[in-house]
Amino acid sequence: MTKLKEKEVRDETIDLAEKLILENGDPIVFPLKHRFTDGMYIREIFMPAGSILTSMIHKTNHPFVVSKGKCKVYDGDNVLEIEAPYTGITEPNTRRLIYVEEDTIWTTFHATNKTDVEEIEKEIIVDRKNEHVDQKLLDKAGEITRSINVYSDNKKIGGN
Repeated sequence: MTKLKEKEVRDETIDLAEKLILENGDPIVFPLKHRFTDGMYIREIFMPAGSILTSMIHKTNHPFVVSKGKCKVYDGDNVLEIEAPYTGITEPNTRRLIYVEEDTIWTTFHATNKTDVEEIEKEIIVDRKNEHVDQKLLDKAGEITRSINVYSDNKKIGGN
């Protein structure tokens, strides 16, 4: 199977999983903390135990750290068991389906001088729509998450 075909199969599999997740219950809140330092955007997500979620498709390679928790991660090829402390590298075009076994904190680090999250997301995330999902469900889940986001430069909240 070609790399392109493998990516299409991965995306279709994760799209269908995302459809099932969104159609079977209220959206789960995944609080995000956004931090900025000179030349760096740091994005931390809290994922509660028992949740299942999908990631966006990443345009860039960047490091990530799981500082708390345990989860199973399907990346299109394998199911990885990740348990804190864990450090890894996300490669371009990565997309994940994640089952969270224990409350988990997953942090990504992105080289950029931008401080507007929407601008940064355009730079680091592939703009792609899941054709199997009612866009209103995705928008509702996104609105819930955005409403509880925390923004800071590290001077304000320190290491929290």
